[in-house]
Amino acid sequence: MHSASPAAGALRQRFRPLLWFGVLFVGVAFLVRLILLVKTRHEVPFDLGQWAYLFAVGFGYDVVTFIYFSWPLVLALWLLPRRAYLSRWGHGIFFGLCAVLAFAVLYLAAAELVFWGEFSARFNFIAVDYLVYTHEVVGNIRESYPIVTWTALLVAAAVAVMWFSRRVLAARDDGSRFLGRSAVAGVWLVLTVAVSFAVSGSMKDRSSNNYVNELAGNGIYQFFAAFRDNELNYAKYYPTLPDDQAFANLRGLLKTPDATFTSDDPHDITRTIVADKPEQKLNVVLISVESLSGDYVEGLDVSKHKHLMPNLDALASKSLFFTQLYANGTRTVRGLEALSLSVPPTPGESIVKRPDDENLWSLADVFNAKGYVSEFLYGGYGYFDNMNHFFASNGYTAVDRNAIADKDIHAENVWGVADEDLFTLVMKRMDAAYAKGKPYFGHVMTTSNHRPYTFPEGRVKLPQGSRRAAVQYTDWAIADFLKRAATKPWFDDTIFIITADHCATSAGKTSLPVDRYHIPLFIYSPKHVQPGRVDRLMSQIDIPPTLLGMLGFSYTSRFYGYDLFRLEPGRERAFLSTYQELGYLHDDRLTSLIPRMPVKQMLPERTTGDATPLAHPDPVDAKDAITYYQTASYLFTNGLMKHTVVPAKAGAQ
Repeated sequence: MHSASPAAGALRQRFRPLLWFGVLFVGVAFLVRLILLVKTRHEVPFDLGQWAYLFAVGFGYDVVTFIYFSWPLVLALWLLPRRAYLSRWGHGIFFGLCAVLAFAVLYLAAAELVFWGEFSARFNFIAVDYLVYTHEVVGNIRESYPIVTWTALLVAAAVAVMWFSRRVLAARDDGSRFLGRSAVAGVWLVLTVAVSFAVSGSMKDRSSNNYVNELAGNGIYQFFAAFRDNELNYAKYYPTLPDDQAFANLRGLLKTPDATFTSDDPHDITRTIVADKPEQKLNVVLISVESLSGDYVEGLDVSKHKHLMPNLDALASKSLFFTQLYANGTRTVRGLEALSLSVPPTPGESIVKRPDDENLWSLADVFNAKGYVSEFLYGGYGYFDNMNHFFASNGYTAVDRNAIADKDIHAENVWGVADEDLFTLVMKRMDAAYAKGKPYFGHVMTTSNHRPYTFPEGRVKLPQGSRRAAVQYTDWAIADFLKRAATKPWFDDTIFIITADHCATSAGKTSLPVDRYHIPLFIYSPKHVQPGRVDRLMSQIDIPPTLLGMLGFSYTSRFYGYDLFRLEPGRERAFLSTYQELGYLHDDRLTSLIPRMPVKQMLPERTTGDATPLAHPDPVDAKDAITYYQTASYLFTNGLMKHTVVPAKAGAQ
């Protein structure tokens, strides 16, 4: 018994730096949570129970994350021989490792504060996505923030931490043995495995206030959880129906007065769409505007920014203006997916970025069959978010920053050229198609309404560098484009569709705040589209078939979207999603599907994003929500969205 005490004391001495790092890690995490709570004070009012919950649960996640994050220190304390650990050079290396870990903790804390300021969330799938595109992300950070100054301050803070910790970290080891150190490392391994199986990122989500759930998490833990769950197998994680039942229900949901199924195969949703008006091969310019939230536009019920977009506000009275349109998701790729494929969002990563996304049934295919030139035009470099590959593989010609000469650029940042320069490119491409006598379809993705919010000088009164200024510039650039286009010979025979990829922010008190998915839609063509206002609920995936219906096109379709003008009243619905949560809005009810959780329903408040849970979910809405998401995931995963159907993958869902 007496012989064990010196050995235990030696182990305590050797592993004392682990305790130091735990205090530092958990202390910084607590401070970050406190700062974020203060920043979010209007969304999380003082409530002792809520505050106790987010700090208590947050402490648990901090400890779990510390167990993972401290492994470099555990390995060093375990494997460094006693003589090397006590030597000047050996302990110098160890001290350097501690300094690197201290700086990493401070750096990640600062990064999380910045990330919260942009997305009102802990690190999530957006951070995972951005890790892939280091050029754009690092460039955006450099252009948006004083990164050199901040880094210098963080280095100084890390130096201060190490200075005050020098005595705690002084080399001490009065005879630890490798076997004893191995026992400590073994216990740490058992703890790591245990928390890996026992803890998940969703366990914290018990509050009705989503900000509380976010604050209860740990950003580092959430980042790796998002990385792990970037692609989710629907059948494995979500509620399901038998496949035959789901597809039978889907065929009923997709049946509309203008559609006839081409086969009796229950898994085949191919329909022949028959128009009810003469065909018009008009040019089409579909502009998906970066982060064009509905609350920027005065004509919508939730407008919160008066007079911010005077040109679009004025355009509403000259257009067919849709007031109840909802975006599929919170990322650009979700908007592009909806507008090109007309499918509900699949869980995890967008189809635009997933493997085997070639030769899918797209909007461009319909235009190509009618003799159009179909292009996707982007002001940045289209390798970002896999855009060039996706569009070039699905019926479009992908045109990006490389097609714009430097002399034609008034301003650019890391995301791309100014919107006005992108619109100049669009007009040149339309001129070329017109000269060849070909109708033109162009899907244009803008970039200027994105941090760092820079654009050519002298366009708007607000100073550069703010979201409001970028929104004003976006408004100016669209008006300038329409003004210049009006001088072209093809203008009178062109339909301009202006909508958004997603809203400027996605965070709210609920996990799916409907007001943060509300986007505008203008369909403008003075010679061909009668101005008016449409107040029916509409999904982003309904834009392609509604457009094709307005053109009088008869075509073959595998789209999930509806032509809103051929749809019976009462059947309208919309899809809202994060990368994990899948929402279905119908009849003022929002149905939500969450991995490994029962179906939940609520009554959402469309102007505030709040929601009242329903004790008794509507079974029809629940079944329809499952049907849409389950079948969309099934069709994509099994290659059944492609033109040439491939055999189902073994074991695939």
